[in-house]
Amino acid sequence: MAQSKQLKVTLMKSRHGRIKTHRDCIAGLGLSRIRQCVTVLDTPQNRGMINKVSYLLSVEEV
Repeated sequence: MAQSKQLKVTLMKSRHGRIKTHRDCIAGLGLSRIRQCVTVLDTPQNRGMINKVSYLLSVEEV
């Protein structure tokens, strides 16, 4: 079985004061606190959310 690529996403800046769609993208990725890390699958949906709020995140390939 082929293994899916994964991305390690870290919230680097606060979501406070951001527009609702950006806060929703952060929540959709499973992030709630600054410097919290989550591992998500590298899918087009997750890439879209990451691209939308890239100025708040740090992203690494796992």
